[in-house]
Amino acid sequence: MYVKPELYSGPPTEERDPREMAVYAFLDGQNIPYLRCDHDYANTMEDCKAVEAVLGVPVCKNLLLTNRKQTEFYLLMLPGDKPFKTKDVTAQLGCARLSFATPEQMEELLGAAPGSASAFELMHDPAGRVRLVMDRELLAGEYISGHPCFSTSTLRIRLSDFLERFLPAVGHAPTLVDLPWPET
Repeated sequence: MYVKPELYSGPPTEERDPREMAVYAFLDGQNIPYLRCDHDYANTMEDCKAVEAVLGVPVCKNLLLTNRKQTEFYLLMLPGDKPFKTKDVTAQLGCARLSFATPEQMEELLGAAPGSASAFELMHDPAGRVRLVMDRELLAGEYISGHPCFSTSTLRIRLSDFLERFLPAVGHAPTLVDLPWPET
């Protein structure tokens, strides 16, 4: 997988999808500094390892989940190398079994291409249909990362800017969970 070795501190100069450009415009409008890394389509967390090397921070795993009736939606953020088990999340959220949302739901709710969900897309959810859920372990880092609607770029912003400026600006607050690591 090819990753451009440069980091950029603003939006791309070439034409990109309007949803992606809206993320940059929103961050710029909120005066939230970010660094951007451009790369080939990162389809897996393994692909993201090359991005991490250039970006200088771990890439978060972001999963859009839904309940059985598909009436409630959750965007789960967790460390990229931490395994995900549904039972660990449902027990802490007090909800029924969760499964992955469909690509169509990801597009409708977050404006994100399949495999590209991140908390940055919560700006496309003004109705608050998606509940943000964060693994508490992410709070130990200095930065948070994610794709801006498409997994051909990855952004890095300070965790404090994410929690104190970005999330209030998009009208979302995180629900914290403690997801376990597998026993050794």
